[in-house]
Amino acid sequence: MTQLHAVPVETDWDAAPGVLEGARSLELTPAACDLPYWIEHVAGSMLRRLADGTVRADAPTEAVTRPGPLHDALVDEFTFRTLAEEKAARALSFLVFHAPDNDCLEFFSTQLVDEARHARVFREHLLEAGVPADGLAGAIARTAASSGAAVLDPLEEFGLHVLRDQGDFYGGVLVLTVLVEGVLAPAAELSERKWKLLDPSAALVERGANMDEIRHLAVGSAVIRDHLTRHPDQRPRLLSLIQEGRSLWERLPMAEVLFRRESLFQEGLAEHGHLLGDYEIWPGRRLVDTGVQERMEAAERWSRETQEARLAYMLLDGVL
Repeated sequence: MTQLHAVPVETDWDAAPGVLEGARSLELTPAACDLPYWIEHVAGSMLRRLADGTVRADAPTEAVTRPGPLHDALVDEFTFRTLAEEKAARALSFLVFHAPDNDCLEFFSTQLVDEARHARVFREHLLEAGVPADGLAGAIARTAASSGAAVLDPLEEFGLHVLRDQGDFYGGVLVLTVLVEGVLAPAAELSERKWKLLDPSAALVERGANMDEIRHLAVGSAVIRDHLTRHPDQRPRLLSLIQEGRSLWERLPMAEVLFRRESLFQEGLAEHGHLLGDYEIWPGRRLVDTGVQERMEAAERWSRETQEARLAYMLLDGVL
């Protein structure tokens, strides 16, 4: 008889930590998250519960599906996330190619599938939120021409220079873990909390993606920590790389992208705040009482705290 293994907490819809807690504290290795792990616990348990309906969420409210600022805010966010996940999936093909051992090859192969799946579910939710099927490609193209070109394209160029042009596996893991996952995961946590009542199925999409991202962050961090433990002479090179990447990130207009998105969301709050009641986005603070700057500052603070915790774990503390 096949022995059933307990569901790991990070793949348990009912018990998995939020992205902030998990990204800062969860410890996993590529050997622990190999292909059999992914098949059994991600595809076989976590995703199966979505497929069989035991984990579900209500459809978007009319405030989101009809034309208006909440609809526009969701479209802006989910088209951006679609592009980001697509670019991550393509970049990961180079990590798979340069993987130094079978454990890393298997783990980063599963991460590639995760990111491609995320791009798909973000696209599919845009349809659920009222974007017509024949208008989806155009909506994504508009995002690609604006915020995608301004933010995602330079990040992709930097990552591909490390991964594709230099064939630097450990540098590539560091870039993805700190500059991509480490920056975007806290913003995704904010998104999950924001949409919980206005668009429960959007919050569920974010919840599932976030459960994957904390696993990606944990394993990527473990890969770098193990590498630097065995090769401490590599620390200056990786420190220099992350400093270069942070310098790039600080020049990108991500604040403007988020300000536009949060401004649309704020307009929606003014119109539909009655739907939220006393719902708190964090303890002691009702979502309906928050403003654009407050939410942006929270996301920035969460991002910095997450990066600092992960960098310290990777033996790269002090770089920020």
